[in-house]
Amino acid sequence: MINDSNGSKINMNLSPQVRGLLPAPSDAPFVRHAGWLCIAAGTLFLIAQTVMWTFDQSGNLETSQDPVFIAAKIILLAGFIVLRFGLIASYGLQASRAGRLGLAAFALAIVGTMMLAGDLWFESFAVPWLAAGPGAQGLTSPPSVLMGLGAIASYILFAAGWALFGIASVRARVFPLPISIAVVLGGIAGYQALLAPWGIPLGIALVILGIWIAWATGRQPARAAATSGR
Repeated sequence: MINDSNGSKINMNLSPQVRGLLPAPSDAPFVRHAGWLCIAAGTLFLIAQTVMWTFDQSGNLETSQDPVFIAAKIILLAGFIVLRFGLIASYGLQASRAGRLGLAAFALAIVGTMMLAGDLWFESFAVPWLAAGPGAQGLTSPPSVLMGLGAIASYILFAAGWALFGIASVRARVFPLPISIAVVLGGIAGYQALLAPWGIPLGIALVILGIWIAWATGRQPARAAATSGR
């Protein structure tokens, strides 16, 4: 038995997996809402990518100016924003078991997510404006070496970060093995996450992970209440 931040007694006689998920009273609020953050991020990914999949995404200027496509891009951007919070929260649940690999994967995934989100912001807000004006020619011309290197770095960091985060989750054994493997596969496919349907595997993995976390952490109050009532 331990005391939480409100002085209430909490029974810690739970299975290792569920006990590993329980945030300590000092943890950030993000950790306590890890499940719902992952569900929200994954859902936004799935909605946006499903809509984008119906469009020609191969550098089409007309597509970049379509209001529905722009809305889908903005939804995906919102997914990336929530994804960063979900990453922070899910890492917090397994930080004590993830070791150095987990820390490195977390840092890599944070940087990769930030860089790819920056790319997506440009595509969501700047590209439609450029496509409708004199910048259209620049959008259809080959990118500079510097721009190409920046884009490739974003793709690699995002994919490597999430794939390694999944591998670290496999080693930490806090999340179920099939879910951790799904995160690895989602990270690999995420190399092209800004193009549908390549972001869908990660979206599915996040939703499943979030549902499991919400279920597992939700067992604590019920089991604590049942134990205290004995």
